[in-house]
Amino acid sequence: MIVRQAQLSDLDMLAELFDLYRQFYRYPRDLNLARNFLRERIGNEESVIYLAENEQSEGLGFVQLYPSFSSTLAGRVWILYDLFVHPGARRQGVARALMERAERLATATGAVEINLATATDNVEAQALYESLGYQRDRDFYVYALSPGSR
Repeated sequence: MIVRQAQLSDLDMLAELFDLYRQFYRYPRDLNLARNFLRERIGNEESVIYLAENEQSEGLGFVQLYPSFSSTLAGRVWILYDLFVHPGARRQGVARALMERAERLATATGAVEINLATATDNVEAQALYESLGYQRDRDFYVYALSPGSR
């Protein structure tokens, strides 16, 4: 397995994986939306995406991180927003390899923290995160607002 930073030339493979990821979270299949979203993120250098491939250059999974800052920690943080492994590649260490690559990015950029959120019923991912040393936040609630929805 190879884990490397995704480029625009990976867009077709990455869009397929990203579309499956969105479907996992119950969004309808929309390959064009996935491709356009990723093209903008990569093209505008708004996120860092690592892609895992097998020896046949088939996409196994990806992780996407967005740069941010923590005012209270007074430093850079990375928001690990997306992690997905193709169903046929699960339980082969792909997710762990992607998470470890994300940690190396954070270390290399002097980040003070990596933040992530996952669905409350995604217990397999929670087990992975905790095995890698991530701590569940017990002090804060997370809120979201869709602008214009009030």
